[in-house]
Amino acid sequence: MCDAGEASISRTEDFKTLFANIAIDNADTISKRYGEVTRALNLEFRDTESRTANSLQVGSYGRWTAIKGISDLDMLYIMPKRCWNDYKDGGQYKLLRKAADAILERYPDTEVYPDTLVVVIQYTNFKIEVQPVFAEDDGSYTYPYTKNGGSWRTTKPQAELNTTSSVDSDKNGNLRRLAKMTRAWKNKHGVAMGGLLIDTLAHNFLKSNSDYDKTMFGSCGQMMRDFLSYLTDQPKQDRYAALGSGQHVKVHKRFQGKAKKGLELADKALEAGEEAKANNRWRKLFGRGYPAAQAEVKKAYIVEAGYQARNTEEFIEDRFPVDIRYALRLDCEVSQHGFRTIHIRAASRMLGIKRLNVFKSKSLHFHIADHNIEGIFHVYWKVLNRGPMAIERDMIRGQIDKDSGSKTKHETSSFRGEHVVDCYAVQHGVVVAKDRIHVPILDQSES
Repeated sequence: MCDAGEASISRTEDFKTLFANIAIDNADTISKRYGEVTRALNLEFRDTESRTANSLQVGSYGRWTAIKGISDLDMLYIMPKRCWNDYKDGGQYKLLRKAADAILERYPDTEVYPDTLVVVIQYTNFKIEVQPVFAEDDGSYTYPYTKNGGSWRTTKPQAELNTTSSVDSDKNGNLRRLAKMTRAWKNKHGVAMGGLLIDTLAHNFLKSNSDYDKTMFGSCGQMMRDFLSYLTDQPKQDRYAALGSGQHVKVHKRFQGKAKKGLELADKALEAGEEAKANNRWRKLFGRGYPAAQAEVKKAYIVEAGYQARNTEEFIEDRFPVDIRYALRLDCEVSQHGFRTIHIRAASRMLGIKRLNVFKSKSLHFHIADHNIEGIFHVYWKVLNRGPMAIERDMIRGQIDKDSGSKTKHETSSFRGEHVVDCYAVQHGVVVAKDRIHVPILDQSES
């Protein structure tokens, strides 16, 4: 048996492994694409071929708070001051169109188009949104906005970059660690929080106390737990003041409910201390980036009570990058001839319970009850059976299947046990929204 010091070192190493596993793994490709876009715009507006001059990487990637799977990259292109007169009087769309055409001319096989205030360059698995701007003397930038007749607006990303860097240094690197852990949590649990909102809330939390001014990896679990408690207690509001710039950051979907569930998972993981089962609990919070205990590495078969089943479960992150940006709510209609039809989540809320039990021989119709996804997306489903009966029947399932087009999934409650249905929304090769429903199935005799 290891002593407490050895155990603490083990948990520290586990969190180091988490950060290594969720680190951006395509930085070279991203850097190359940034360079291509910058060069195209420099050729158009300055007649130079520089791949770095006059551009600024902003957003999560620029703040160094992004993680593996990032699919929405932001960049400013700083226009020559001499061009202001060409666009200042109603030329907002003209500027975006000019920038888009310049990129298309150099890279005609790439999807490029202007969109309200940016030019979108869509690559496989990620996109760059480049914003042509004019630099102001106070460090802000003026950018074009094309809706409602067109206008010029102000952005202050440099203040956000500077504040992230300075506060992260003051807090011994914990601002970026917390921001990255929060992204892992939101991707695992389908929490629709934007990157600037996450970084702002992490900043506000760390500035509100001194508990994590000097700590490092060994305290990451407790820090994440306390931050989830902080998120749970946040008042309902539709916007925050961004770190550094003070500009409005919209809250598109409430996060308090999922933060409360995350807090419960973190508390259970901390209660387990340094035991091997703690790894499984941290993985439930952060996903597969957190290392499994040696005994929990996936095996080809699952054995229980003398029965053996093939371990056929698949994982969405093995097929697509995951970068949750939208909210998706799944529900299930339960019906049987001669009985009243009910919806699992609506009934659970009405009864004030977490999960509604379902009896055998029911027809289950899973469907997307609500979402805020912009544009076309594809749906994938995963049905996972758990418990002794699933193992006895060799019906673990867990394969990921593409939806036929109806965005619904039909199942039958054929045997008792815990059943889980996941729904994934995939857009441009990236999982941008997800949700899960637990369906505990009982025998009538258990009612």
